[in-house]
Order: sequence, then C-alpha cells, then structure tokens
Amino acid sequence: MEHQHQHQHNTTAPAHDHGAMQHGGHHDHHAMMIADFRKRFYVVLVLTIPVMLLSQMIQHWLGINFTFSGDAWVLLGLSSVVFFYGGWPFLKGWWEEMKGRDPGMMTLIGFAITVAYIYSVATVFGLPGMDFFWELTTLILIMLLGHWIEMKSVMGASRELELLVQLMPDEAHLVHGDHVMEVKTESLKAGDVILVKPGEKVAADGTIEEGTTSLNESMLTGESKPVQKQRGDKVIAGSINGNGAIKVTVSHGAADSYLSQVVKLVQDAQQSKSKTQLLANKAARWLTVIAILAGIATFLYWWLSGRELSFAIERMVTVIVICCPHALGLAVPLVIARSTALSARHGLLIKNRTDFENSRKITTLVFDKTGTLTVGRFEVARFESLQPGIPGEEVLAMAAALEGSSEHPIATGITTKAKEMQLALPAAENITALTGKGITGRIAGKEVQVVSPGYVAEQFKDAATATIEAGETLVYVVRDNAVTGFIALADQVRPESAGAIATLKENGIKTVLLTGDNKVVAAGVSKTLGMDSYIAEVLPHEKLDKIKELQQQGEFVAMTGDGINDAPALAQANVGIAIGSGSDVAAETAGIVLVNSNPRDVVNLILFGKATFRKMIQNLAWATGYNIVALPLAAGVLYKEGILLSPAAGAVLMTISTVVVAINASLLKVKDPRM
Repeated sequence: MEHQHQHQHNTTAPAHDHGAMQHGGHHDHHAMMIADFRKRFYVVLVLTIPVMLLSQMIQHWLGINFTFSGDAWVLLGLSSVVFFYGGWPFLKGWWEEMKGRDPGMMTLIGFAITVAYIYSVATVFGLPGMDFFWELTTLILIMLLGHWIEMKSVMGASRELELLVQLMPDEAHLVHGDHVMEVKTESLKAGDVILVKPGEKVAADGTIEEGTTSLNESMLTGESKPVQKQRGDKVIAGSINGNGAIKVTVSHGAADSYLSQVVKLVQDAQQSKSKTQLLANKAARWLTVIAILAGIATFLYWWLSGRELSFAIERMVTVIVICCPHALGLAVPLVIARSTALSARHGLLIKNRTDFENSRKITTLVFDKTGTLTVGRFEVARFESLQPGIPGEEVLAMAAALEGSSEHPIATGITTKAKEMQLALPAAENITALTGKGITGRIAGKEVQVVSPGYVAEQFKDAATATIEAGETLVYVVRDNAVTGFIALADQVRPESAGAIATLKENGIKTVLLTGDNKVVAAGVSKTLGMDSYIAEVLPHEKLDKIKELQQQGEFVAMTGDGINDAPALAQANVGIAIGSGSDVAAETAGIVLVNSNPRDVVNLILFGKATFRKMIQNLAWATGYNIVALPLAAGVLYKEGILLSPAAGAVLMTISTVVVAINASLLKVKDPRM
C-alpha cells in the first residue's frame, strides 16, 4: 500500500515542515486533488450522454435507431477524450506503480480501461464484434465519482490532525518596551515576551511573567476543566486563555513548541507501519495479483467456451475493477490516521504504533508511583486545636503565616489549605528554620513553632498528642511553649483513581502498585483503591527486576512511570507508558506518553487501543469479504440465473466498499468512562 494510488501518501502523511503548522500545505494539496477529480467527472459526464446515444447497444435497449455517416468516428473521438482526459489520473498512477515495481490499485484500473479502449478502437477499424465505448465511459465516469467521494471521506477521517495544526494562532502580540507589536507566530524566539488577551489562543510555550487567568487546555490534554494559572506557571501554545490578560516569556521557538512536537509525533506515528498494516499491505498486493490472474482466467474461460470476444473482455474488465484492493489498502491507514490524531487531542501521545496496538493484550498494569493514583503532593487531611478556647482555624492560620515563604511540600500543603479557606493570616517575623525539626518565628509578640512529632515527644513529654493514621504526616503548632494544635497532611488519593481501577478490573486487568514509598502508605493506597497487590520500598534500579518477575509469571505487563527516571523499567515492560510528562515529549523512552498524570487516561488508552484494533479488523473483514462475494459475480458465476455485473456496476461496488471503510474509520471515538 506504499502508494495505493498517488494521493494516498498525502492522505495519511502530511508534510513535515513547519509550513504544515500554518493551516497545512498538505490540506490544500488534498483539496486541489478533490477539485481535479470533480472537474474531470463533470467533463466526462457531459461527454457520456452523446457516447451513450451513439452506442448500438444503448439504441437497441431504448428501441431507437439513430445513425449518420461517420457516427463511429464521432463515437471514437468522444470516447478518446474520455479515455485520455478522464482516465489520465489512472493511467498516470499505473505508470508510477510500474516504475516503483509496486502494482496495485492504479495498475488494475489502468489495465482495465486500456484493454476496453484498445479493443473498441480495433472494432472501429474493422475487428468483428461490438464496441465497448459506452461501458468504458461509464466506467471512467463512476471511477472518477468514486475517487472524488472517497477522497472527501478520507479527508474527513484524517481531519483531526488539521484541527491540531490549526490550534496554533498565526499572529502574536510581542511586548516591545512599553508598546505591543503584531508579529507572525513563527518569528517568536526564546526570551520574547508576548501578551495574551482574554479569549485568545496562547501563541507559544512559555512561563507566565505577569497576570493570573484560567486556561482551557482540553484540545491538547483532554482535560475538560479550565486550569488556573499564575505567575511562574507554564503555558502550552494552542491553549485558550480565559478572562485574564497575561504576559508570557517564550521558552522556545514555534518549531520546538509542544504542539509542533505533537503534530510531528502524530505524522511520524501515522507513517510508521504497524503489524496490522503490513498484513493489509501484503493482502492488497496478493489481491492485485489475484485480480489480474482471475481477470485473465475469466477472459479465457468465456472466450474458449465460444462466447464473443466483447463479452469475454467485458467480464475480464469487470473482474479486474471489482477486485481493486483499494478498500483493503485504506482499511488500516485510515484507522491509524484517525486514532493517532484523536489520541493526541485527548492527551495520549502515541510514539510507537506497536505499543499502542499491544495495549489490548495487557494483563497486568503496574502503577509506578503513588503520584499517579494520588495527587502527588501533600494536602491537609485534618487539623485540630489541642487547647480549649483556640479554634482549629487559628492553629492553621499561625502555621500558614510561618510557612508562607517556604518551598517545602508540607509548607505548600498548609498555605494552600489556608488560601482555600480564605483565612486572614497574622503577620509573622524573625522566621528561622530549626534544622530537621521545623520552623520558628514570632506572631503578635509570641514565639510560635511548627515542628515534627519527634521534637514534641522530646521537648513536651506530657503534652496531649494526636493519633496518627496510615499514610499521614503530622506537624504540631507550639505557642509560648505550649502544644496548641496539630495539622495532619497526606498525599490524597485522586477522585478518579477508584473508578479507573474498577474499570481495569472489569476488563480483566490486574493492577499492581510499585513504589519507593514506605509499606504503610503503599498498603493504604492499595487497599483504599481495591488494587490486586503492591510492592513497596523499591529503589529505582530494582523496578526493572520487578517487571521481569511479573513477565516470567506469564503476564503481559504495561508500566506507567516517569519517562525520564524510569527509563529502564519502561523499556523492559511490554508496553511503556510515560505519565505526566507534560511538554517533554521528546525526552521519553516510552512508546506512549500521557500528558496528564490522570489514571483515567491510562484506562482510556487501553480501551481506545482495543477499539482501534476492532475498527482495523472490521475494515479488513469488510474489504476482503466484499471481494469474496463480488469477484465470482463479476466473473459470471450466476450468468445462467440472469445475474451479471457490468463494469460500471463493478466500479460502483468498489467505490461503495471504499467509502464504507472510510466512514467506519471516522466513527472511531475515544470513549471517556466518566469516573
């Protein structure tokens, strides 16, 4: 199927240059091809009417007799225009295929129309028999119409890539001193500062320099909720700005942007041959050979059994046309084109087609770190006062006031909670760290400390303390040497995790938690989510061995992990899924990259892999099944029962089979099980 007619390359493999980013040169080329087939179709349609009226067979059927001197030469002239002008794309394609020693679709059509034309010309010059001109013109007319319809279907099936390409705005507002200039997006370079107004698309990857807003990244990550962004946060080109104006420092030029990398990735994946496609290509090549052999055998059978030459040639032409392996050739590439681009729009980036197709075979899914199933950051689980008369909120506010400038994960958890609750924080001064124990400072003239349970046990032996629960980290707030209250923080389980694990179970997939965390935390998360097992306190280099062990037990293992840190284990797994890699598309070793760390995306990936494989098999079954039924009919097996397909009817059936394949491919969807 390397070029199962010439436009096929363009169907599934757009141009690689950045020009393709600007609304796609490939798209225009495809539109030109469609317009060319449409024009040729209308010209041939106009010429077909006089050709039909001048044909003896049609006159006989209509019961009219319409002849004039030289009518055969007029018929020859009109049919020659149809053959050379209307048939040109097929003749040219035949020549290309012969040059590339890759006979296929165009070889069959070119051969069929050439045989019909040469035989008909010979009858005009005295060969006994009935000419074939009306069959030839209707055959070319329907082939042109079929290609026109089919190319429009194909264009629809691979439109998702165009939608990705069009996410990039053409122009950006470049901040230059105290004024703003309009510049072309592709001229932006690292270090430039751009202004993104409310409702506009972000023109480049970068970091927010000024302003806060919410961004809609759903077209890039599949995450439907707008994401809150503030100074220092990263933004991705192509995402849509909410109602705040922001200034963004560009991190790299347009050609290296996340979106450009995704489009390049999609193009590469669409071009990479999967096992199923190689199988389809082989079948298409065999079908071409079978079509030519079956055509010749049909011709010899009818001619040697005493039928006239024109009947034998007509049967041969019909067999060859109906057998065109076009539907078979497009069966897999169309599904690939759609699945790869659709995935990219849902935050699933397929780098290796085989890994993606193998996702349907997964029996065990290893979640590498709690950060995938859990939020991956400390959040306040509960807080309480241990002294009467002091509300719990005051305990939290004191801690947040001290921790305000710290980058520590515990500090971030406390300050985030205080922000969420909109607590008024008191002013804190003289803040210093107590190495390995916590932090101290002064609030309203009193000394306040946020310290570890170890420090409290050592310094305040008789103080009331809290009971710690599995997976929690505890800190105490001490004011004027009295233990005032405590705050318990934990890495919270994501709300989507339980649903994701349940869906995997329904699909017969075991789930294993593999983490460097301690056994208490791992057991807690594993039990809460109903996972099959957990392996805790594993060092990075030991992960590979754990994957191997599972494989030796006969499991087909997929591993989710951080693409950079877990490279060896991801490579060892049957399917490697890098998670939460965001815009580091290029750095990954995994076959599949998930933009978000959402466990639901892993489930989507597996279910979508299965759905894609089903679509490929459906298309292959349709494309081969149709030939099994249509070929004997074309050869005239039921001729005695009065069933005989004309070449034009063969062309109609061939076109329908191709359009069915294109429509079936376009019905492929990423089903998002709402969890």
